[in-house]
Amino acid sequence: MSKLLEQGKKAKEVSRTIAQLSSNEKNKGLTSAADNLIKRMDEIVKANKTDLENAKAQGISGALLDRLTLDEERIEAMVEGIREIVKLDDPVGEVSSMKKRPNGLVVGEKRVALGVVGIIYEARPNVTADAFALCLKTGNTTILRGGKEAIKTNMKIIEIIGEGLENAGIPKEAVQLVEDTSRETSIEMMKMNDYLDVLIPRGGKGLITSVITNSTVPVIETGEGNCHIYIDKTADIAKAIDIVVNAKVQRPGVCNAVETLLVHEDIANDILPELVKKLQSLRVTIKGDDKVKAITPKIESADESDWSREYLDYILAIKIVEDIDQAIKHIATYGTGHSEAIVTESYSNGQKFLDHVDSAAVYVNASTRFTDGSEFGFGAEIGISTQKLHARGPMGLRDLTTSKYIIYGDGQIRK
Repeated sequence: MSKLLEQGKKAKEVSRTIAQLSSNEKNKGLTSAADNLIKRMDEIVKANKTDLENAKAQGISGALLDRLTLDEERIEAMVEGIREIVKLDDPVGEVSSMKKRPNGLVVGEKRVALGVVGIIYEARPNVTADAFALCLKTGNTTILRGGKEAIKTNMKIIEIIGEGLENAGIPKEAVQLVEDTSRETSIEMMKMNDYLDVLIPRGGKGLITSVITNSTVPVIETGEGNCHIYIDKTADIAKAIDIVVNAKVQRPGVCNAVETLLVHEDIANDILPELVKKLQSLRVTIKGDDKVKAITPKIESADESDWSREYLDYILAIKIVEDIDQAIKHIATYGTGHSEAIVTESYSNGQKFLDHVDSAAVYVNASTRFTDGSEFGFGAEIGISTQKLHARGPMGLRDLTTSKYIIYGDGQIRK
C-alpha cells in the first residue's frame, strides 16, 4: 500500500472519532492549534523563507510570489481566521424539518459531516490552516495536497497544528499533508474513492480542469476567476475609479481580483484617461481594444484570448461596449461564473445586472474583492464554488456538511 493510501486509510479510521466530537471539543482543538501557530510563528516564517528562495530561483515572481509569502502579519491574520471559526455556530447536529407523518413516523433532517475531505491546491500556504479549521469545525478529517512551491511552509504548519491538536486530546491525523508533490500523487489522490468522500481543487484553470477530468472522487469545483466590472454610462466616475483600482491592485493574485473591465461608450472618454493613468502608476499593464487605444494610446493591444484570461497579476483587459446588454452578453460568453460588478447610479440597470448575470457573486457599486468567506460573515472559506450543485459562492461551514434523515417510530411497518 502506498503512503498516500495509508494516509487515506488512517483518515477514514479517524473520521469516525472526529465526526463525534462535541462543539466544545472541536473548539478546544482549534484554539490549541491557533495558540501553537502563534507560539511557533518564527518557525513558519523561517520555513517560508526557504520556499520563497527556492521559488525565486525557479523564476517565480510578482503576484505568484505574493501568494506564497507568509510574514508575521499574514500568520496573525491566518490565526485570527481560526479564532473567528471558533466563534461561529457549529452546523453539525442541527435538526430541521422535523415532521410527523399520518402513520405516526416523525421524519427529520440532520446536518452531519461529509467525512474525509481531500483538497488539492497551489502555492497558498494560508489555505492549509483555513482548510484544517473549517474541516475540523464541521467534524471532517482532511488530506491536504499543496503545491511544491510551499512544501516547507505547509509541512511546518501541519506539524504545529498536529501538536496543538494532540495537546487538546484530538488525533493529529485529523489533518494530514501529502508531502510528495509529484503529479503521480495528485492523480492517485483523485482515484481514492475508498477513502475520500469529496475532493476540492483550489487553484488555476489547469489544476481545476485536471481534477474534473481525472477524478473518480466526487468533486466540488472552485474558482477560476475571470471576474468583470462593468462601468455603466450613469456611473459616478470617482466611485468607479476607486472600485476598479481596489479590485485589480489590492491583491491581484487571487481569484476575486478583476481581470476584465467593460466600459459604456458614453462614459469612456470621461473616465478612461484618468483611470488608465492611475492604474499604470500602480504598475498595472493595460490591454485594450481598438476603441480603448484610441482614447489611451499608451497601452497594449488586447486580442481575443485576453477576454478569457485569468491573469492573477498586474494586468487588466479593457473593452468598450455599446450598452449594458452587450456587457452582460460579454460576461456570459467569457466569464467563469465567479464574481462580477456593475458601477451605476441607475437603480434599474443595477437590478438588471443582478438579474441577468449568472455568477456566484454579483455586485452593484462594490469591489469584486469582497467575494470571500470572512467578508460574507462565514469565517474563512474552503474555496469559492463556481458550480451549482451542493454549494455556490464562498463555501463556509454549512457547505462542508451534508444531511441524513432521522426517523422516529413506534413499531410501524409498511403495508
